[in-house]
Amino acid sequence: MKNYNTTIIVGAQWGDEGKGKIADILASDADMVVRAQGGNNAGHTLVKEGKTYKLHLIPSGILYPKCTCIIGCGTVIDPKGLLQEMAELEAQGISISNLFVDNRAHITLPYHILQDKLSEQALGKSSIGTTQKGIGPTYSDKIERSGIRMSDFIQPSVFKEKLTNQLTKKNKLLQKIYDAPSLNFEQIFQEYNEYAKVLKPIVVDTTIMIYQAIMQGKNVLFEGAQGTLLDLDIGTYPYVTSSHPTSSGACVGSGIGPTLISNVIGIAKAYTTRVGNGPFATELDDATGKFIQTNGQEYGTTTGRPRRVGWLDTLILKYACRINGCTSLAINKLDTLTGITPLKIATSYNCDGKILDEFVSDISQLQNYTPNYIEIDGWTQDISNCTKFEDLPKQAQNYITTIEKLVNCPISMIGVGPSRQQSFKR
Repeated sequence: MKNYNTTIIVGAQWGDEGKGKIADILASDADMVVRAQGGNNAGHTLVKEGKTYKLHLIPSGILYPKCTCIIGCGTVIDPKGLLQEMAELEAQGISISNLFVDNRAHITLPYHILQDKLSEQALGKSSIGTTQKGIGPTYSDKIERSGIRMSDFIQPSVFKEKLTNQLTKKNKLLQKIYDAPSLNFEQIFQEYNEYAKVLKPIVVDTTIMIYQAIMQGKNVLFEGAQGTLLDLDIGTYPYVTSSHPTSSGACVGSGIGPTLISNVIGIAKAYTTRVGNGPFATELDDATGKFIQTNGQEYGTTTGRPRRVGWLDTLILKYACRINGCTSLAINKLDTLTGITPLKIATSYNCDGKILDEFVSDISQLQNYTPNYIEIDGWTQDISNCTKFEDLPKQAQNYITTIEKLVNCPISMIGVGPSRQQSFKR
Protein backbone atom coordinates (compact mmCIF):
# COMPACT_ATOMS: atom_id res chain seq x y z
CA MET A 1 0.00 0.00 0.00
CA LYS A 2 1.31 3.43 -0.93
CA ASN A 3 2.29 5.68 1.94
CA TYR A 4 0.65 9.07 1.44
CA ASN A 5 1.55 12.32 3.17
CA THR A 6 -1.75 12.45 5.05
CA THR A 7 -2.61 12.84 8.74
CA ILE A 8 -5.88 12.88 10.64
CA ILE A 9 -6.09 14.64 14.00
CA VAL A 10 -8.82 13.37 16.33
CA GLY A 11 -9.86 14.18 19.86
CA ALA A 12 -9.27 11.17 22.10
CA GLN A 13 -11.61 12.27 24.91
CA TRP A 14 -14.79 14.41 25.05
CA GLY A 15 -13.38 17.24 22.94
CA ASP A 16 -11.50 20.38 24.01
CA GLU A 17 -8.22 18.43 24.05
CA GLY A 18 -6.15 21.16 22.41
CA LYS A 19 -6.51 19.89 18.86
CA GLY A 20 -6.22 23.46 17.60
CA LYS A 21 -2.68 23.89 18.84
CA ILE A 22 -1.52 20.57 17.43
CA ALA A 23 -3.31 21.32 14.17
CA ASP A 24 -1.58 24.69 14.06
CA ILE A 25 1.84 23.12 14.56
CA LEU A 26 1.23 20.56 11.83
CA ALA A 27 -0.53 23.06 9.56
CA SER A 28 2.62 25.19 9.35
CA ASP A 29 4.08 22.42 7.15
CA ALA A 30 0.83 21.41 5.44
CA ASP A 31 -0.23 22.20 1.89
CA MET A 32 -3.89 21.65 2.71
CA VAL A 33 -5.98 21.48 5.89
CA VAL A 34 -9.46 19.95 5.77
CA ARG A 35 -12.23 20.40 8.35
CA ALA A 36 -14.36 17.31 7.88
CA GLN A 37 -17.30 17.45 10.31
CA GLY A 38 -19.27 19.48 12.81
CA GLY A 39 -20.14 23.14 12.68
CA ASN A 40 -19.50 26.33 14.60
CA ASN A 41 -20.54 24.59 17.82
CA ALA A 42 -16.88 23.94 18.61
CA GLY A 43 -13.73 25.98 18.53
CA HIS A 44 -9.97 25.97 18.31
CA THR A 45 -7.95 28.55 20.21
CA LEU A 46 -4.62 29.25 18.52
CA VAL A 47 -1.77 31.42 19.76
CA LYS A 48 0.65 32.58 17.07
CA GLU A 49 3.34 35.23 17.52
CA GLY A 50 1.62 36.45 20.67
CA LYS A 51 -1.78 36.83 19.01
CA THR A 52 -4.76 34.69 19.97
CA TYR A 53 -7.13 33.45 17.27
CA LYS A 54 -10.42 31.73 18.02
CA LEU A 55 -11.62 29.58 15.14
CA HIS A 56 -14.99 27.85 15.06
CA LEU A 57 -15.42 26.40 11.57
CA ILE A 58 -12.48 27.63 9.50
CA PRO A 59 -9.49 25.22 9.48
CA SER A 60 -6.35 26.03 11.43
CA GLY A 61 -4.31 26.30 8.23
CA ILE A 62 -5.91 29.68 7.52
CA LEU A 63 -3.03 31.31 9.42
CA TYR A 64 -0.60 30.14 6.71
CA PRO A 65 -0.98 31.82 3.30
CA LYS A 66 0.41 28.87 1.33
CA CYS A 67 -2.06 26.44 2.87
CA THR A 68 -5.33 25.65 1.10
CA CYS A 69 -8.19 25.40 3.61
CA ILE A 70 -11.23 23.20 3.01
CA ILE A 71 -14.56 23.06 4.84
CA GLY A 72 -15.66 19.59 3.81
CA CYS A 73 -18.90 17.93 2.81
CA GLY A 74 -19.49 16.45 6.27
CA THR A 75 -19.78 19.84 7.97
CA VAL A 76 -22.85 21.97 8.62
CA ILE A 77 -22.45 25.66 7.96
CA ASP A 78 -24.13 28.65 9.56
CA PRO A 79 -23.61 31.19 6.73
CA LYS A 80 -23.96 34.16 9.05
CA GLY A 81 -21.49 32.67 11.53
CA LEU A 82 -19.01 31.73 8.81
CA LEU A 83 -19.03 35.21 7.30
CA GLN A 84 -18.56 36.73 10.73
CA GLU A 85 -15.57 34.45 11.37
CA MET A 86 -14.10 35.36 7.97
CA ALA A 87 -14.52 39.06 8.72
CA GLU A 88 -12.86 38.73 12.13
CA LEU A 89 -9.84 37.02 10.57
CA GLU A 90 -9.52 39.68 7.88
CA ALA A 91 -9.70 42.37 10.57
CA GLN A 92 -6.71 40.67 12.20
CA GLY A 93 -4.78 40.77 8.94
CA ILE A 94 -5.37 37.14 7.94
CA SER A 95 -6.13 36.45 4.28
CA ILE A 96 -9.07 34.15 3.53
CA SER A 97 -8.36 33.86 -0.21
CA ASN A 98 -7.28 30.25 0.30
CA LEU A 99 -10.61 29.12 1.84
CA PHE A 100 -13.08 26.82 0.03
CA VAL A 101 -16.39 25.23 1.05
CA ASP A 102 -17.76 21.97 -0.32
CA ASN A 103 -20.99 22.28 -2.27
CA ARG A 104 -22.46 19.27 -0.44
CA ALA A 105 -22.22 20.77 3.05
CA HIS A 106 -25.60 21.52 4.64
CA ILE A 107 -26.52 24.96 5.93
CA THR A 108 -27.88 25.98 9.32
CA LEU A 109 -30.77 28.43 9.23
CA PRO A 110 -32.55 30.45 11.95
CA TYR A 111 -35.19 27.78 12.51
CA HIS A 112 -32.49 25.23 13.32
CA ILE A 113 -31.03 27.48 16.01
CA LEU A 114 -34.46 28.26 17.47
CA GLN A 115 -35.46 24.60 17.43
CA ASP A 116 -32.23 23.67 19.23
CA LYS A 117 -32.86 26.21 22.00
CA LEU A 118 -36.52 25.29 22.45
CA SER A 119 -35.75 21.56 22.50
CA GLU A 120 -33.13 21.99 25.22
CA GLN A 121 -35.50 24.14 27.28
CA ALA A 122 -38.26 21.56 26.95
CA LEU A 123 -35.97 18.77 28.15
CA GLY A 124 -35.17 20.68 31.34
CA LYS A 125 -32.92 18.68 33.65
CA SER A 126 -32.70 15.94 31.01
CA SER A 127 -31.18 18.33 28.44
CA ILE A 128 -28.18 17.14 26.47
CA GLY A 129 -26.24 20.35 27.02
CA THR A 130 -25.84 21.42 23.41
CA THR A 131 -24.26 24.74 22.42
CA GLN A 132 -27.67 25.71 20.96
CA LYS A 133 -26.05 26.58 17.63
CA GLY A 134 -28.60 24.56 15.65
CA ILE A 135 -26.18 21.77 14.78
CA GLY A 136 -28.37 18.82 15.80
CA PRO A 137 -31.49 20.03 13.95
CA THR A 138 -29.39 20.72 10.84
CA TYR A 139 -28.01 17.19 10.85
CA SER A 140 -31.53 15.88 11.55
CA ASP A 141 -32.78 17.54 8.36
CA LYS A 142 -29.79 16.11 6.52
CA ILE A 143 -30.63 12.58 7.67
CA GLU A 144 -34.32 13.18 6.92
CA ARG A 145 -33.20 14.18 3.39
CA SER A 146 -34.94 17.51 3.59
CA GLY A 147 -31.89 19.68 4.29
CA ILE A 148 -30.57 22.55 2.21
CA ARG A 149 -27.04 22.15 0.89
CA MET A 150 -24.57 24.81 -0.19
CA SER A 151 -25.23 23.95 -3.84
CA ASP A 152 -28.92 24.77 -3.25
CA PHE A 153 -28.13 27.82 -1.17
CA ILE A 154 -26.12 29.63 -3.86
CA GLN A 155 -28.92 29.23 -6.45
CA PRO A 156 -31.62 31.76 -5.48
CA SER A 157 -34.51 29.96 -7.18
CA VAL A 158 -33.59 26.59 -5.68
CA PHE A 159 -32.99 28.11 -2.25
CA LYS A 160 -36.32 29.90 -2.39
CA GLU A 161 -38.24 26.73 -3.22
CA LYS A 162 -36.51 24.59 -0.58
CA LEU A 163 -36.77 27.28 2.10
CA THR A 164 -40.49 27.65 1.37
CA ASN A 165 -41.06 23.92 1.86
CA GLN A 166 -38.94 23.71 4.98
CA LEU A 167 -40.31 26.82 6.66
CA THR A 168 -43.88 25.61 6.15
CA LYS A 169 -43.06 22.48 8.14
CA LYS A 170 -40.86 24.22 10.69
CA ASN A 171 -43.43 26.88 11.53
CA LYS A 172 -45.99 24.16 12.26
CA LEU A 173 -43.46 22.50 14.54
CA LEU A 174 -42.63 25.75 16.33
CA GLN A 175 -46.30 26.63 16.86
CA LYS A 176 -47.79 23.26 17.76
CA ILE A 177 -44.95 21.63 19.68
CA TYR A 178 -43.19 24.58 21.31
CA ASP A 179 -45.98 27.19 21.29
CA ALA A 180 -43.53 29.61 19.65
CA PRO A 181 -44.29 32.27 17.03
CA SER A 182 -43.68 31.40 13.38
CA LEU A 183 -40.70 32.74 11.45
CA ASN A 184 -41.02 35.14 8.52
CA PHE A 185 -40.07 33.64 5.16
CA GLU A 186 -39.27 36.86 3.34
CA GLN A 187 -37.04 38.14 6.13
CA ILE A 188 -34.97 34.95 6.21
CA PHE A 189 -34.79 34.62 2.43
CA GLN A 190 -33.67 38.19 1.85
CA GLU A 191 -31.04 38.10 4.60
CA TYR A 192 -29.60 34.71 3.73
CA ASN A 193 -29.70 35.26 0.00
CA GLU A 194 -27.25 38.12 0.56
CA TYR A 195 -24.98 35.77 2.48
CA ALA A 196 -25.17 33.31 -0.41
CA LYS A 197 -23.96 35.92 -2.88
CA VAL A 198 -20.83 36.53 -0.80
CA LEU A 199 -20.07 32.85 -0.25
CA LYS A 200 -20.82 31.62 -3.79
CA PRO A 201 -17.29 32.16 -5.22
CA ILE A 202 -15.73 29.80 -2.66
CA VAL A 203 -18.32 27.00 -2.99
CA VAL A 204 -16.83 24.15 -5.06
CA ASP A 205 -16.51 20.36 -5.19
CA THR A 206 -13.69 20.08 -2.67
CA THR A 207 -13.48 16.28 -2.89
CA ILE A 208 -11.65 16.67 -6.20
CA MET A 209 -9.25 19.21 -4.74
CA ILE A 210 -8.44 16.94 -1.78
CA TYR A 211 -7.93 13.83 -3.92
CA GLN A 212 -5.68 15.63 -6.38
CA ALA A 213 -3.58 17.08 -3.56
CA ILE A 214 -3.08 13.61 -2.06
CA MET A 215 -2.19 12.08 -5.43
CA GLN A 216 0.38 14.83 -5.97
CA GLY A 217 2.07 13.86 -2.70
CA LYS A 218 1.12 17.05 -0.93
CA ASN A 219 0.97 17.26 2.86
CA VAL A 220 -2.74 17.06 3.69
CA LEU A 221 -3.99 17.43 7.26
CA PHE A 222 -7.52 16.52 8.34
CA GLU A 223 -8.90 18.11 11.50
CA GLY A 224 -12.20 17.77 13.27
CA ALA A 225 -14.20 19.19 16.11
CA GLN A 226 -15.24 17.57 19.40
CA GLY A 227 -13.82 14.18 20.40
CA THR A 228 -14.22 10.43 20.08
CA LEU A 229 -16.60 10.09 23.05
CA LEU A 230 -18.93 12.62 21.42
CA ASP A 231 -19.27 10.53 18.25
CA LEU A 232 -22.90 9.91 17.35
CA ASP A 233 -22.41 6.15 17.09
CA ILE A 234 -19.58 5.18 19.43
CA GLY A 235 -19.73 8.02 21.95
CA THR A 236 -21.63 8.28 25.24
CA TYR A 237 -25.01 8.47 23.54
CA PRO A 238 -27.26 10.48 23.86
CA TYR A 239 -24.77 12.96 25.34
CA VAL A 240 -22.96 13.25 22.03
CA THR A 241 -22.67 15.54 19.05
CA SER A 242 -24.55 14.98 15.79
CA SER A 243 -21.62 13.95 13.60
CA HIS A 244 -18.61 11.63 13.60
CA PRO A 245 -15.46 13.23 15.10
CA THR A 246 -13.41 10.09 14.46
CA SER A 247 -10.85 9.08 11.84
CA SER A 248 -13.47 7.22 9.82
CA GLY A 249 -15.73 10.26 10.06
CA ALA A 250 -12.93 12.40 8.66
CA CYS A 251 -12.81 10.21 5.57
CA VAL A 252 -16.55 10.38 4.98
CA GLY A 253 -16.72 14.08 5.80
CA SER A 254 -13.99 14.98 3.31
CA GLY A 255 -14.96 12.56 0.56
CA ILE A 256 -11.92 10.29 0.45
CA GLY A 257 -11.23 6.62 1.10
CA PRO A 258 -9.53 5.28 4.25
CA THR A 259 -6.66 3.75 2.26
CA LEU A 260 -5.46 7.29 1.52
CA ILE A 261 -4.66 7.96 5.19
CA SER A 262 -1.19 7.22 6.59
CA ASN A 263 -1.26 8.65 10.13
CA VAL A 264 -3.87 9.18 12.84
CA ILE A 265 -2.87 11.28 15.85
CA GLY A 266 -5.12 11.15 18.90
CA ILE A 267 -5.08 14.32 20.99
CA ALA A 268 -5.67 14.16 24.75
CA LYS A 269 -5.14 16.26 27.83
CA ALA A 270 -2.99 15.02 30.70
CA TYR A 271 -6.29 14.83 32.59
CA THR A 272 -9.91 14.55 31.46
CA THR A 273 -12.56 17.21 30.78
CA ARG A 274 -16.00 17.38 29.27
CA VAL A 275 -18.58 20.08 28.54
CA GLY A 276 -22.27 19.44 28.96
CA ASN A 277 -24.16 16.66 30.66
CA GLY A 278 -23.54 12.93 30.86
CA PRO A 279 -21.58 10.43 32.96
CA PHE A 280 -17.97 11.19 33.87
CA ALA A 281 -16.38 8.46 35.96
CA THR A 282 -13.24 10.32 37.08
CA GLU A 283 -14.86 13.73 37.66
CA LEU A 284 -13.46 15.80 40.53
CA ASP A 285 -15.84 17.97 42.54
CA ASP A 286 -13.26 19.05 45.08
CA ALA A 287 -10.39 21.49 45.55
CA THR A 288 -8.15 19.51 43.21
CA GLY A 289 -10.78 19.70 40.49
CA LYS A 290 -11.12 23.45 41.00
CA PHE A 291 -7.35 23.84 40.87
CA ILE A 292 -7.16 22.01 37.54
CA GLN A 293 -10.11 23.97 36.15
CA THR A 294 -8.57 27.32 37.14
CA ASN A 295 -4.97 26.47 36.32
CA GLY A 296 -5.93 24.99 32.95
CA GLN A 297 -8.38 27.79 32.08
CA GLU A 298 -11.03 25.18 31.40
CA TYR A 299 -13.72 27.27 29.77
CA GLY A 300 -15.30 26.59 26.37
CA THR A 301 -13.97 28.45 23.31
CA THR A 302 -17.44 28.80 21.81
CA THR A 303 -19.71 29.11 24.85
CA GLY A 304 -17.41 30.16 27.70
CA ARG A 305 -19.00 27.42 29.82
CA PRO A 306 -16.77 25.97 32.56
CA ARG A 307 -15.61 22.48 31.70
CA ARG A 308 -16.00 19.59 34.09
CA VAL A 309 -12.60 18.15 35.04
CA GLY A 310 -11.28 14.87 36.37
CA TRP A 311 -8.30 12.54 36.58
CA LEU A 312 -6.93 10.98 33.42
CA ASP A 313 -8.99 7.96 32.35
CA THR A 314 -6.86 5.52 30.35
CA LEU A 315 -9.86 3.35 29.51
CA ILE A 316 -11.10 6.27 27.43
CA LEU A 317 -7.73 6.63 25.72
CA LYS A 318 -7.49 2.91 24.93
CA TYR A 319 -10.98 3.06 23.49
CA ALA A 320 -10.14 6.10 21.36
CA CYS A 321 -6.92 4.56 20.07
CA ARG A 322 -8.76 1.39 19.07
CA ILE A 323 -11.70 3.16 17.43
CA ASN A 324 -9.54 5.60 15.48
CA GLY A 325 -6.60 3.34 14.71
CA CYS A 326 -4.25 5.89 16.28
CA THR A 327 -0.63 5.66 15.21
CA SER A 328 0.37 7.95 18.10
CA LEU A 329 -0.94 10.27 20.80
CA ALA A 330 -0.26 13.91 21.65
CA ILE A 331 -0.67 14.82 25.33
CA ASN A 332 -1.50 18.46 26.07
CA LYS A 333 -1.57 20.57 29.24
CA LEU A 334 0.92 18.52 31.20
CA ASP A 335 1.90 21.79 32.89
CA THR A 336 -1.59 22.16 34.39
CA LEU A 337 -0.83 19.27 36.76
CA THR A 338 2.26 20.96 38.22
CA GLY A 339 1.94 21.16 42.00
CA ILE A 340 -0.47 18.26 42.42
CA THR A 341 0.83 15.20 44.23
CA PRO A 342 0.06 12.41 44.16
CA LEU A 343 -1.49 12.23 40.70
CA LYS A 344 -4.08 9.60 39.92
CA ILE A 345 -4.70 7.65 36.72
CA ALA A 346 -7.80 5.50 36.22
CA THR A 347 -6.88 2.02 34.98
CA SER A 348 -10.17 0.12 35.37
CA TYR A 349 -13.77 0.42 36.55
CA ASN A 350 -15.43 -1.34 39.45
CA CYS A 351 -19.10 -2.28 39.64
CA ASP A 352 -20.50 -4.70 42.23
CA GLY A 353 -17.10 -6.28 42.66
CA LYS A 354 -16.58 -6.80 38.93
CA ILE A 355 -13.45 -5.24 37.43
CA LEU A 356 -13.66 -3.89 33.87
CA ASP A 357 -10.59 -2.80 31.95
CA GLU A 358 -12.40 -1.64 28.81
CA PHE A 359 -14.46 1.51 28.40
CA VAL A 360 -18.24 1.11 28.39
CA SER A 361 -20.25 3.64 26.41
CA ASP A 362 -23.66 2.52 27.72
CA ILE A 363 -24.41 5.39 30.09
CA SER A 364 -26.89 3.33 32.11
CA GLN A 365 -23.87 1.23 33.14
CA LEU A 366 -21.17 3.89 33.09
CA GLN A 367 -22.90 6.15 35.60
CA ASN A 368 -22.80 3.33 38.15
CA TYR A 369 -19.10 2.56 37.81
CA THR A 370 -16.36 3.79 40.10
CA PRO A 371 -12.81 4.05 38.79
CA ASN A 372 -9.83 2.20 40.17
CA TYR A 373 -6.69 4.33 40.28
CA ILE A 374 -2.96 4.04 40.45
CA GLU A 375 -1.08 6.87 42.15
CA ILE A 376 2.04 8.53 40.76
CA ASP A 377 4.27 11.15 42.36
CA GLY A 378 3.70 14.64 41.03
CA TRP A 379 6.20 17.44 40.47
CA THR A 380 6.52 21.05 41.58
CA GLN A 381 9.01 22.40 39.05
CA ASP A 382 7.87 24.81 36.33
CA ILE A 383 7.87 22.79 33.10
CA SER A 384 6.45 25.47 30.78
CA ASN A 385 9.87 26.14 29.21
CA CYS A 386 10.81 22.51 28.58
CA THR A 387 11.65 21.87 24.93
CA LYS A 388 12.39 18.15 25.01
CA PHE A 389 11.34 15.10 26.97
CA GLU A 390 14.62 14.95 28.88
CA ASP A 391 14.00 18.47 30.24
CA LEU A 392 10.95 17.27 32.18
CA PRO A 393 11.28 16.29 35.84
CA LYS A 394 11.60 12.54 36.33
CA GLN A 395 8.09 12.42 37.82
CA ALA A 396 6.62 14.06 34.70
CA GLN A 397 8.58 11.69 32.47
CA ASN A 398 7.22 8.79 34.50
CA TYR A 399 3.68 10.11 34.11
CA ILE A 400 4.05 10.11 30.31
CA THR A 401 5.68 6.68 30.05
CA THR A 402 3.05 5.21 32.39
CA ILE A 403 0.30 6.45 30.09
CA GLU A 404 2.07 4.91 27.10
CA LYS A 405 2.24 1.53 28.79
CA LEU A 406 -1.37 1.60 29.97
CA VAL A 407 -2.74 2.69 26.59
CA ASN A 408 -0.24 0.77 24.43
CA CYS A 409 0.22 3.67 22.04
CA PRO A 410 3.34 5.84 21.62
CA ILE A 411 3.15 9.49 22.71
CA SER A 412 4.73 11.55 19.93
CA MET A 413 4.03 15.09 21.18
CA ILE A 414 3.80 16.77 24.58
CA GLY A 415 2.31 20.18 25.39
CA VAL A 416 3.49 22.22 28.37
CA GLY A 417 1.70 25.50 27.71
CA PRO A 418 -0.81 27.25 25.41
CA SER A 419 1.53 28.54 22.68
CA ARG A 420 2.80 26.43 19.80
CA GLN A 421 6.35 26.93 21.10
CA GLN A 422 5.32 25.09 24.24
CA SER A 423 4.87 21.76 22.50
CA PHE A 424 7.65 19.43 21.48
CA LYS A 425 7.91 16.24 19.49
CA ARG A 426 9.22 13.09 21.04
